[in-house]
Formats: sequence, C-alpha cells, structure tokens
Amino acid sequence: MPTSPVVVVGSIMQDLSLACAEFPVAGQTLLGRLSAGQGGKGSNQAIACGRTGVGTTFVGAMGRDPYATQVAAFYRREGIGCRIALKRGVATGTAIILLNRRGQNMIVIEPGANMRLAPSDIPTALLRRARVVVAQLEANPVATAHALRTARRAGAMALLNPAPMRDDFDFGLLKHVDILVPNESEFVALVKQVPGVRKRNFSEKALHRMRPAALHALCRRFGVPTLIITLGSKGCFISQSNGYQSIPAYKGLRVVDTTGAGDAFCGGLAAGLVRHKGEVIAAARLGTAVAALSIAKPGAAAAMPTRMELARFLKKRGSVF
Repeated sequence: MPTSPVVVVGSIMQDLSLACAEFPVAGQTLLGRLSAGQGGKGSNQAIACGRTGVGTTFVGAMGRDPYATQVAAFYRREGIGCRIALKRGVATGTAIILLNRRGQNMIVIEPGANMRLAPSDIPTALLRRARVVVAQLEANPVATAHALRTARRAGAMALLNPAPMRDDFDFGLLKHVDILVPNESEFVALVKQVPGVRKRNFSEKALHRMRPAALHALCRRFGVPTLIITLGSKGCFISQSNGYQSIPAYKGLRVVDTTGAGDAFCGGLAAGLVRHKGEVIAAARLGTAVAALSIAKPGAAAAMPTRMELARFLKKRGSVF
C-alpha cells in the first residue's frame, strides 16, 4: 500500500452554496445565486495539505451515488490519495452554505454517510506509516477516536480539529491528541465543558480580553502538548509547554469567501509539520498563508491554494516556501 506522510480521516460533503447580499432573518425570503462544489472538513483539509506538495491521503465515507464518482476523479486529478468507503442506504453528506457579500458564511450540514465511517474502513497501515494524522468531529466519533489512538501509538503526530463541536464529544479523546486546533467558538465550548478546565461563564468576549500569559495558562489546563486557537482575521495563538506565541493573519487580501478557511489552516499546518520536521511555529505560519489565500477565492476545496500560488505569495512577502 502506498504511504503518505499525512493522513486525513474525516468528512466529505457535497456543498450547496447560496450567495446573497445579506443573511435572511426569520420569515424573510431572499434571492441568491446557487453553486455546488466539494466540501467537508476532512476532504478540505486533505486537499489543502496535498496542494502544498506534501504527500497526503484522505480517508472517508460516501453514499453509493453519482457524486462519489466525481470525487474519485477529482482526487485523481489532484494527485492526492483517496480511500472512500461506499455505504449502502445512505446519501453522501450535504452542506447548505449561505454566503453574504462580505464573504461571511452560515452553514448547516447533514452528515449522511460520514456517520457510517467505521474503524475497519481506515487502513491501519496508512496510520502506522504516517507522520501526521488529522481528524475532525464531522464524521463518526468512533472512527475518529480509533484514528487518533492508532496514530499516537504508532508515533505519528495526532492533530484534532474539534469542529463542529458536538454535544456527545468524548473529552477523554484529548489524551490521544498532540495538537488541538479549535477556533474561537470551539475553544469557548471546550473551556465551558472540559473536566478540570470548566469555566461556565466563559465567552468569546472574555477570550479576546485575556492577556496572552493568562490565555496560555488556561490552555495548559487542557493537558494537550500543543493548543492552537485560530482567531480569524487576528491570526492564531499557539500554546505549548515551553511557552506561547501569536501569529498575525496576512493583511491586504480581498475577502471573497471564508468557507473552509479553518480547514485551509489545518491542512497547511499538517503540511508544515512535515516540511518543517515537527516545528509547530513554522508549520502554523504556513497554515496561516494557506488560509489567507483560501479566502480570496469562492468555494471550499476549489479555493485551496496550489504550491505555485503559495510560493508566489510568500516570495512577495519576503518568505521562502
């Protein structure tokens, strides 16, 4: 079986996007422009990683429908590994995305076949030979836990993007995680719920008021070696056992569509961990660049930047890819 330094286990969706001037309010009907594309957090992250030139394999589940054939062809064109389990009696996952003129989005998903992804669908050899294994919370939690446990036992770096946050999230999973990457709302939810951390009145406003040292101390209570909070236009905050650091977002780019920006960061981060031999700060800088370029195009998977685009972007800013 061919090996990849990065294996992404998770969700794949058919995205249906509606672009409108503003988000509707309850009872309102608006005109919009419909477009379809490939999405799902796991698939987006795999494509973001693979397009940097780092060998990547995606593992996920889909329904036995025509969309599965399109996805397989897409991955072949991209030169990214793909192990799709086809499930009977269930449709491929679907995401309905509303996009306003400022590039902001609202998303509702029907996980579909993603909830049928089983540990047996994930080739153990892939996990054991990987250097980085990435998972999210948009697929079957049992398969997610299996992937992270197997990766950690094999000595791979286990990266969890806790998105979307789930009511049934097993916090015991954190002991199998090397790098935890929540966004602002996900971090707030974790702070409110994780045993040993719980702060019931914590909010995004409280998060943004915290001094870096205090935020670092709060992150250390999770017991995860590295915790990276993605902060949208403010970049990201990195907390490790030996200290903390903030990385600013790139400025001056026109925001077209923020759908998949967090996935772009995670995919770029995973690629960076391979390219920079586990150096988290350098990896996060690459993740930040991938995310910046992804929001300058419409769509999710289709918006992930190529290796050439990244090289040009970083060269203009005095960095070497």
